[in-house]
Amino acid sequence: MEYTKLNIDEIGAHVELTRFSAGEVTEYHAIIHVEAQGEMYAPQYARLLKAEEVLMERVEGAKVVFKRYFLSDATNQVPLMKEEDTCTVSYIQQPPLDGSKVAVWIYMQKGTEMNMMNGSAVVNHNDYHHIWTMGMKNTTTETSYMQTWKTLLSYIDTLKLFGATLEKNCIRTWFYVRDVDTQYAGLVKSRRECFAEQGLTSDTHYIASTGIGGTPSDPKALIQMGSYAMTGFQPEQQKYLYALTHLNKTYEYGVTFERGTLMQYGDRNHIFISGTASIDNKGQVLHVGNIVKQTERMWENVETLLKEGEMNFDDMMQIVVYLRDGADFETVKHMFEEKFPETPIVITLAPVCRPTWLIEMECVAVKKSENKNFRDF
Repeated sequence: MEYTKLNIDEIGAHVELTRFSAGEVTEYHAIIHVEAQGEMYAPQYARLLKAEEVLMERVEGAKVVFKRYFLSDATNQVPLMKEEDTCTVSYIQQPPLDGSKVAVWIYMQKGTEMNMMNGSAVVNHNDYHHIWTMGMKNTTTETSYMQTWKTLLSYIDTLKLFGATLEKNCIRTWFYVRDVDTQYAGLVKSRRECFAEQGLTSDTHYIASTGIGGTPSDPKALIQMGSYAMTGFQPEQQKYLYALTHLNKTYEYGVTFERGTLMQYGDRNHIFISGTASIDNKGQVLHVGNIVKQTERMWENVETLLKEGEMNFDDMMQIVVYLRDGADFETVKHMFEEKFPETPIVITLAPVCRPTWLIEMECVAVKKSENKNFRDF
C-alpha cells in the first residue's frame, strides 16, 4: 500500500491518495479537498477540477470508475457542474465539515478495460465484470417507501441487462435519505420487502450497505441509491463478516444489510465495510451523548470486522465519516488524524439512522493474497 499527500498550494487544494498494485491491476482511491477561502461555489469547484487534473497526471494511464461528490447545497450546486459521462457519478448533499462547499472521492484503476453502459461504469478484466451504478432515484411517487421500491426495481432491471441478479451479484449498496429521522423507516420497510421477494432473507444473506442522511439534488427525491455488482465470480469468493463478539445480526432490529463483505481473488482481497457506528452485540447504542467514546467503539467494531477478513487498519484505502452534529468536527478530526495519519478521509455532515448515534464510518480495504483457487482481480 502506498499513501501520498499532494499539497497544491497554488490552487488551494490537497489530494489524499492511496495506491495498491498486485498482478496486472493497480487501484487508486483519492479524496480531494479544497481550502475554504470565503468565495462562492463556482470558484471552489473550479479549483477542485484543477486539483483533479494534477491528480490524473500523477496516476497517468488510470481510468476513473466512479466519483462521489460531497456538496453543501446539492440542489443549487449540481447545475453549475460540468456533465460527466466517462464514469458513474454520485452527487449528494453531505457538506464537508472542513468549511468548504465541495469534496470528492474518486476511485480509479489501471490495467483494466472500462466502458459506460446503460448508465453504469463497467470494468472488465480476467472474465470479471464489475458494475458500478451511482445516482439512482425515482421521483414519480411521494413516499420514501415507494421511491425505494421503484428505485430497486429499476436497478434489478439494470442488472438483468448484464445477466445478473440482486441476490447473486450485488456486493455493496449506498442509500442516502432526505431527513433520515423521518424517511428512513419507509426505506427500511421497502428494502426488506423487495429483498425478500428477490430471495434475500435472514436465512440467506443481505448486502453490505450504508443507509445515511443525505440530500439528493432533485428536490422531489427522498432517497438516492448507489451500487456495486459483479459477474464472473464463484460464490465461494464472497464471504460475509459479522464480528459477533461486538455486533449483532442486523435483522434482529429490523434492517437488512451485512456488516461487511469480503471478496477474494487470486492476487488480492477486498473488504467493503458497511456504515458502522457505536453499537454492541445486542443491537444497543453505546456511549449515548459521548462523541469520543462513540468514535472509539466504532473503531473497535470496524477493526473486529477487518480482522475477521484477515485485514487490519493498515489495509484501509479510504474512509468516509458521517457526523450528526457539525460541532463535533474538530474533536473527531483530531482523533482521526492521530489514528489514521495517512489514509484518505472525508468527514461530512450526515445524520446517522438512529438519533442517538453521533458518528458512523465506512471504508474499503485491500490486501495482497495468493489464492490459487481464484482468478486474479
